[in-house]
Amino acid sequence: MRWACLLLPQLAIDGVLRRHPNPEAPLALISGPVQRRVLHAVNPPARTLGLRPGMPLAAAQAVGGAFTMIEHDPPDAERWRQFLAAWAYRFSSQVSTDLPHALVLEVGHSLQLFGPWPRLEARMREELRELGFRHHLVAAPNPFAARVLANVHDGLAVGDGTLLNALGQLPVERAGFSPDVAGSLARMGLRKLRQVFALPRDALNRRFPREVLQHLDRLRGEDAPLAWYQPPDVFEGRIEFEHDVESSQALLFPLRRLTADLAAFLAGRDGGVQRFSVVLEHDRMTSSIAHSEIEVGLLAAEREPAMLFELARGRIEQAQVPAPVRGMRLVARELPAFVPAERDLFDPRPQQAVPWTQLRERLRARLGDASVQGVGWLPDHRPERVVSDTPLRKSAEMPDLLRPGWLLPQPMPLRGQVHVLAGPERIESGWWDDEEIRRDYYLVETAQGQRAWAFRIAGEQAGPFMLHGWFA
Repeated sequence: MRWACLLLPQLAIDGVLRRHPNPEAPLALISGPVQRRVLHAVNPPARTLGLRPGMPLAAAQAVGGAFTMIEHDPPDAERWRQFLAAWAYRFSSQVSTDLPHALVLEVGHSLQLFGPWPRLEARMREELRELGFRHHLVAAPNPFAARVLANVHDGLAVGDGTLLNALGQLPVERAGFSPDVAGSLARMGLRKLRQVFALPRDALNRRFPREVLQHLDRLRGEDAPLAWYQPPDVFEGRIEFEHDVESSQALLFPLRRLTADLAAFLAGRDGGVQRFSVVLEHDRMTSSIAHSEIEVGLLAAEREPAMLFELARGRIEQAQVPAPVRGMRLVARELPAFVPAERDLFDPRPQQAVPWTQLRERLRARLGDASVQGVGWLPDHRPERVVSDTPLRKSAEMPDLLRPGWLLPQPMPLRGQVHVLAGPERIESGWWDDEEIRRDYYLVETAQGQRAWAFRIAGEQAGPFMLHGWFA
């Protein structure tokens, strides 16, 4: 087996920066009791000001000048780790969040689908960069070894033959021991993990808790149970704003982020979404309305992030928001299986052409559901009455009859010589509503090569044709 470890050293602040309108501005997460506030994490622009994690807040304010402070929220960081587990589920069905600050996933069986490890690694890194999460990525024969190697390395891939050598070079304080155990080993003069491996097991068992020997055995490949992640059946994402938002344009940045997160979640499930809600939260102190809910419905399951954003944006731009917005939630409960649209191997359409399904959904989002209609077929044989407008649906049941794509509003005489290709087809109907017709229809070809649908009065063998429609 082959395991990949995704270490997330800046998960808490990366999650905050994804929702921040200006991620390039200096920002720090604050934690600790009121009497001793400290910097929990800082972004790169804040580091250039001299700010460091663990620095007292008073000292940071004296050194760093102007920077944004946000309260550290550990449950929020864990929610982001669960979100990344849902994303990683697309690469492996064995994903675990048991190991601290990281995800581990079994990728040995996935290489047949995604290609060799360098290709899979490059794909995972590219998607993580697009999602906005800094990371270390390491591959090893077991998940515990991959986790401790990620403390020091990024991009390392080791096999069974090189695992012990790679582990042996790790500093003791970075090998996954508790601070007390690492300190005791350092006082004994042990600096590298290979020195700890060389100690007699009985001596380790007498001097240290039993967990130390278990940890060493797991690093060398002893099996240990891990709980496997199971993706939820509902997606819910939320972004809270620092100030009131009164413009629909200002809502587009968080909306784009939420729809991208939904698309990543759906890709992990290999599913799609057919209906989701955008909930705009209002300040209860200034508005009697707690929230506004905007429904986004699709005719078929989709998961393309650009398309989901485009549809949601069209609905929001049409909506009447009754009060300033303080937060946005995206909730998706209908998550059916995703079936990709069938396409020709050699697609003759130009590259800038929009597929019909996307164009259909964009029109519905921009113009409204009632403005986009489909073609329905009525149980009437008269050509003038067989077609009607109906609410748009995925497909229409067309009659298995030879009919033109262009039907004239009123029949008109057909001039010139024509050649009869097929017919006659007799249509007699309408006696019950005083609009009876008795016609013999023919498929004819004009001298210019055009194909038309024309008729004569039923029973007539000669005389002029009446043109009723053109074939493409």
